[in-house]
Amino acid sequence: MTDLRPPQSRRSFLSKLAAGALASGATPLVLSATERRNAYTMATRAYQSANDRINLAVIGAGGMGMSDVDTALRVPGVKLVAAADCFDGRLSDAKQGHGSDLFTTRDYREILARDDIDAVIVGTPDHWHQKISVDALRAGKAVYCEKPMVHKIEEGAELIRAQQESGKTFQVGSQGMSSLGNEKAKELLEQGAIGELNYAEGFWARNDPIGAWQYAIPEDASEETVDWDMFLGSAPHKPYDPLRIFRWRNYRDYGTGVSGDLFVHLFSSLHFVTSSHGPRKVMAQGGLRYWKDGREVPDILLGMFDYPETDAHPPFNLSLRVNFVDGTSGTTFLRLVGSEGAMDVTWTDVVLRRNKSVSATDVFSQMKADEMDQGLEARKQMLPPAESVYTVERGYMGAHFDHFMNFFRGVRNGTPVHEDAVFGLRAAAPALACNNSYFDEKVVSWDPEQMRVL
Repeated sequence: MTDLRPPQSRRSFLSKLAAGALASGATPLVLSATERRNAYTMATRAYQSANDRINLAVIGAGGMGMSDVDTALRVPGVKLVAAADCFDGRLSDAKQGHGSDLFTTRDYREILARDDIDAVIVGTPDHWHQKISVDALRAGKAVYCEKPMVHKIEEGAELIRAQQESGKTFQVGSQGMSSLGNEKAKELLEQGAIGELNYAEGFWARNDPIGAWQYAIPEDASEETVDWDMFLGSAPHKPYDPLRIFRWRNYRDYGTGVSGDLFVHLFSSLHFVTSSHGPRKVMAQGGLRYWKDGREVPDILLGMFDYPETDAHPPFNLSLRVNFVDGTSGTTFLRLVGSEGAMDVTWTDVVLRRNKSVSATDVFSQMKADEMDQGLEARKQMLPPAESVYTVERGYMGAHFDHFMNFFRGVRNGTPVHEDAVFGLRAAAPALACNNSYFDEKVVSWDPEQMRVL
């Protein structure tokens, strides 16, 4: 039978659809011409004072290692008692900053042999992470290891065993893991705030020399002040080269490129928020576009990842980008996209946007609207915010501090930490697989449950 009714206007259609949605318990969120925004504050935590002192040592007293020390010492009851580094200048700086009684050495094994040390920070170049962490755990020390926890994927199994057999606390230093931003995003996702997850993306941009690893070379660096053999460790032997030790991230023998430096942060946060064990397929492209300073790794890298369906989440895809040539610079985000909205996640903020719109060309929804009251415009509604912004309270100590609080709580009480060796490998492996995909020009298959390359 021919329908003789005049066609609905878009306004009439949307109004009726809104009434029907409200009647059925759904919430239309795109029916206002003006943006609706609510702001919320994520409450900071209450921290307890320590009951006993933890003696801490740092192995690798460079920029990240000493940044870790500075944050760790803000936790009550923690004292730095020793430092190891293969460059004398850093050991002198450590003594100057933390007292002349600080024990210093070029050989980290002297630190592990001391009975007065409870925990160590491993802030060395990446190719030393696994070896020192395993040695420290077997020496009875708790370990805070900078990310990525391994230089090669196949190193992960031994480190997991060392943690399990030692019974000591081990935590990887992707500090955003413990942030209020990540925790709020996890809560919102589990509440269904964006519907069913189907896609995620992350971006990290830099464009300045320091951000692109053009670190300064100390004037007093020489073959006399640097223990070159200790720096090399298991890496191939090469003549002394200050660029390789002080700009080590540029070289594959010691670093893991932009994926091991930055993708691993994004994987850690994503896996925490989604309770995921990782992707099953990894592919990457990129190139060395600007920083042609002798480095062996790309300054632009694009990664694509396929996540299978699990009990924790539906199947979804992930894209990650790092750009060291970005003229805008400073852009960092992790975005989760679902069937009903999306959220941008940082360590201090979550921006939630909801979008349950229906197009006027949607024939099914047009038919449903026709089934409603045909003659009346739906009454205008009180609409919830289309955008909600969650931000931390003033005085928040920061994600780095929270991560160390979790670590030292584990050291004192034996409670689980947020990023142990198993979690750390599941974050590091897909990042390192990006390098394999890029350099070998292939797709890498990864088993996130068994934690092995297929």
